[in-house]
Amino acid sequence: MSKSISRTISEFAVGLQYKDLPKDVINQVKRFLYDSIGCAFGGYHTKDVKILRGIYKDMGGKNEATVIGFGDKIPAVNATLVNSLMIRALDFNDIYWKEDPSHPSDLTPAALASAELMDASMKDVITAIVLAYEFEQRLCEFSVPGIRERKWHHATLTQFVSPIVAGKILGLNVDQMVNAIGINGSHNHTIGCNTAGKLTMMKNTVDPMAVQSGVFAALMAKNGYTGTEAVFEGKEGFMDCFFGYNAKEQKVEAISMNGRDGISEWKWNIEKLIGGMGEKFKILECGMKAFPAEALTHTHISATLKVVIKNNIIYDQIESVTLTTLAQAYDILFDPHKYRPESRETVDHSLPYCIAVVLVDHKITTQSFSDEKMKDPRIWEVIDKIKGEPSTEFEKMFPAKQPSKVVIKTKDGKEFSEYLEYPKGDPREPMTIEDLDNKFEGLSSDLFDSRRRTEIKDLISNCDNFSAREFMSHLII
Repeated sequence: MSKSISRTISEFAVGLQYKDLPKDVINQVKRFLYDSIGCAFGGYHTKDVKILRGIYKDMGGKNEATVIGFGDKIPAVNATLVNSLMIRALDFNDIYWKEDPSHPSDLTPAALASAELMDASMKDVITAIVLAYEFEQRLCEFSVPGIRERKWHHATLTQFVSPIVAGKILGLNVDQMVNAIGINGSHNHTIGCNTAGKLTMMKNTVDPMAVQSGVFAALMAKNGYTGTEAVFEGKEGFMDCFFGYNAKEQKVEAISMNGRDGISEWKWNIEKLIGGMGEKFKILECGMKAFPAEALTHTHISATLKVVIKNNIIYDQIESVTLTTLAQAYDILFDPHKYRPESRETVDHSLPYCIAVVLVDHKITTQSFSDEKMKDPRIWEVIDKIKGEPSTEFEKMFPAKQPSKVVIKTKDGKEFSEYLEYPKGDPREPMTIEDLDNKFEGLSSDLFDSRRRTEIKDLISNCDNFSAREFMSHLII
C-alpha cells in the first residue's frame, strides 16, 4: 500500500471546504441537525443524562462549551459526551445500516463543542458534520461481514471518525490528523455485549464515549502527540486483529470464521472506505427514525401499523401474530430477555414489546417506553402471542432492503397480513419536513411552546449565518 489508509482519509478531510459542498448536501446537514437537536431535547429528562451531567458539574473546569438545553458551560471534551448522550439517549436519532449499523449524528457534538472552543463558524461545523457522516457510513461497509457479526459494537468504528470531526474544527494539518486517528483508533474497541441480552445504560453510552475520546485525541495531536499511522492496515492493526487481512503482505485474505450468525468469510473492502471520496457525499444515503426504537424494528412496526389501522384490529381480538424477519434481526430482537424487558434500554430493542404497543395503542411514541407504559397489563396480555420467524431469503435481501412480513390471526378465524421492504425514514421514503416538525414537537413540547420551537427550526435553517457560540446560546431552555 503506497499510502496509509489514515493518511488518505486525512488528506481528504483536511482539504474539504464548505465551498465544496453542494446545496443538497448542506440542506441535508440541516435536516439531520434539526432531527438531532430534537432528539437531544427528548433526552433532557433521562436518568443517564442526569447522572453524567451531575458528574461533570461537580468536576467543574473551564467554560468552553455548552450543554444543550441546560446551558451549563463545561470543558469541550466533557460537553461532547453529555450532548452526544442526549442525542442518543432515546435511540431515536438517525440510522445507517449496511454491513454494520451506525448513528452518525452521535458525532455531531464533537463538531459543536470543538467549534465553541475555537470560536468557529457554523459553516465549519457543517463541513465537519459532512465528514462525520462520510466516514462513519463508509466504515459501515469496510468490514465484510460487519464487525457486529464479529461480536463487536459499532462504537469501534466511531473511534476512527470522531478525531476527524474534531480535528477538522481544530485546524489540524494532515500529519496531525493522521496522529489523531492513530491515537483514538488504538484504544476504543467496544465489545458487543452492550446490545445483547438484558440492556443497560451503556447501550446508548458506548458510542458517545468513542465520540468524546476523539475530541481529546484531536487535542492531543494538535499539541504534538503522535499516534500509529498504520492503525488500519499495519501489523496488529485494526484489520489484522479482526482477521481477513495479511498485514505482512499488505493484502486482503478472506478467512472462514464463526461469528454471531455462523460461519462466514471475513474480509475487508478497502475501496468502500477510501474509494471515490468527494464524488457523492454519503450523508445523502443516511436514514432517519420515525420511531424511537432499535432500527431493525422499524419495518416491522410500519407493517404492523398498516395492518391494525387499515383493518381496525383491536388487541383483545388477536389470536396470534407472526413476524418474519432476517436472521440477525431475530437474534437481536427476539432474545428471551426481550419478552420480559425490565429497563428502558431493553424495551426499545424488544420487537415483541414494540409490536405489543402497536397492537394496543395503534401508535408508538417516546411515551410508549415510559415506566408507566411498561406496567400496562394490556401489553403483557398480548406480548406472548407474538412470535418471530427468521428467514434466510430476507437475510439475502439485507442491507439493500429491510423486509418484514406480519401475519395477524384473530379469534374469529380471520387472517390479515402486510409485507414491506423498508420503513418510513429510509432514504427511499424520506421523512417530510412535516414529519420532522411533528417529531421535534413530540420530543420538545414539554420544554418549549410552538413559538420557541419555530424559532429553533429557523435558527437551524439559517445556522450558516451564525458562529457556533451564537448557535448554541439559542438552544438553552
